[in-house]
Amino acid sequence: MSRYTGPRVKIMRKLGTELPGLSPKKTERRPYPPGQHGQARKKLSEYAVRLLEKQKVRMNYGVSERQLRHLMHEAKTTAGNTGPKLIELLERRLDNIVFRAGFARTIPAARQLVNHGHILVNGKRVDIASYRIQKGDVVTVRDRKKIHAAVEQAFPVADGFQTPWIDVDRTKRQATISSLPDEGAVLFPLRVQLVVEFYSQKM
Repeated sequence: MSRYTGPRVKIMRKLGTELPGLSPKKTERRPYPPGQHGQARKKLSEYAVRLLEKQKVRMNYGVSERQLRHLMHEAKTTAGNTGPKLIELLERRLDNIVFRAGFARTIPAARQLVNHGHILVNGKRVDIASYRIQKGDVVTVRDRKKIHAAVEQAFPVADGFQTPWIDVDRTKRQATISSLPDEGAVLFPLRVQLVVEFYSQKM
């Protein structure tokens, strides 16, 4: 399945939670699923509950089903707990780092900055959104006046959440990865163990 490009608030209403990586907008005006029967109470099966948790991850981080399966496989074959490792791998994506540093309002916007070559990692241009950042890496926005104006508008979004594992110098448009993220880095309610259980039946 390709990346979702439709109405973002509609997806957040469907999943029952706000996803900062997908959209800075809120669902408080209509905090119920979309559609004619959106306000009707429905009892979800165990499979449906796990599916919803998995979809939260996919939509917030903007990854395809194939990418998420690959990351899950890597998390399972790496030492340590699968759930926290999966979150670490997702949070270390370059597009997510650009978003968490406050250089873009959303992860899709951050991905566009990366794809167009506006982001440097340790002084070298990297245009792959899935590039995995390491501890100690320095991420910088290229010195382009037009791009910096857009970045300036994105800073207020980052003020709404904390990212203690990234040291950001807004004046220099520079972010340094001071430590690797853990399970607590997620910006939305997520039961990551249900995501692990969803894939355990399919892999």
